Amino acid sequence: MRGVVKVLAVAAAIFTIGLQHGAKAGFVGTPMALRGAIQYIKFDAPTLPPMAFTIFCLKYSQECKPRRMVFRGGRLKLTAERWADLKEVNHSVNAGIRPQANLEGLAGEKWLLHPASGDCNDYAVTKRHELIARGWPARAVLLSEVVTNWGEHHLVVVVRTFSGELVLDNLSQNIMPWSRKPYRWVRIQMPKNPNYWASLGDRNA
Repeated sequence: MRGVVKVLAVAAAIFTIGLQHGAKAGFVGTPMALRGAIQYIKFDAPTLPPMAFTIFCLKYSQECKPRRMVFRGGRLKLTAERWADLKEVNHSVNAGIRPQANLEGLAGEKWLLHPASGDCNDYAVTKRHELIARGWPARAVLLSEVVTNWGEHHLVVVVRTFSGELVLDNLSQNIMPWSRKPYRWVRIQMPKNPNYWASLGDRNA
């Protein structure tokens, strides 16, 4: 009888290990940060979009077209294929645009798709465009304005997944959860309509 109990205990242990391995398999190749606690962005009060975004929408009207929300919440499951998509787009756009600082301030912001050279705004809108062109729903791919540690306003792309809100950034090839980025978060597009923006609640909320 003891032998049977021992065999059953070993089998149960192997089964448990198998379940744990299967749960982690979906995150193979993803940052370690994604395997920890997940913090979702809290959309706060409505706010005005950046002025340069309004001008961008006049030039690229299709990029700002409201799209019907199909699923409540708007987040996506982070599959291996989607993770590969994110890495490829982040890398290819970072490599495809030559960095060029905007020395004219707000007057010099142009927000262009696929320019030969440009600043963070051009990288961000191009990445969002590429992901939507690959079939990503606009509700899950949002532009967000942040402030860096050195006080510079900066534009990134936030991708909303059930594994967390992931940031595509021209300052890094690594895709990280928003809560791990060393930025002060200012405002972000609303999932239901990209023309509407909201301020961001505390990242610990």
